[in-house]
Amino acid sequence: MKKAKIAELRNGLSRYLDHVRAGGSVIVYDRETPVAEIVPFERVKRGKRFGEQRLARLERKGLIRRGRGRAGWLKNWKPVKVKGSVLQALLQERESGW
Repeated sequence: MKKAKIAELRNGLSRYLDHVRAGGSVIVYDRETPVAEIVPFERVKRGKRFGEQRLARLERKGLIRRGRGRAGWLKNWKPVKVKGSVLQALLQERESGW
């Protein structure tokens, strides 16, 4: 990842774009404050594969954490039906093991 101030970017735009074409990225600074990031443009159809690539990219950046697919218990879960207060319902749910 390269860093460039606005003036440097303007003067060497071709060089920075070559870096981006090669798969790199450039963070643009305005007076020591980051204002933009130039990243490669992905030309992928928006289908199932696009979603998978997007999730993988977000996971690499640390923005998301994907599940492991072990939520089968949720299909069999049934809400507890209780007349009375919310506290009573909570206590009853805890006693039932859910």
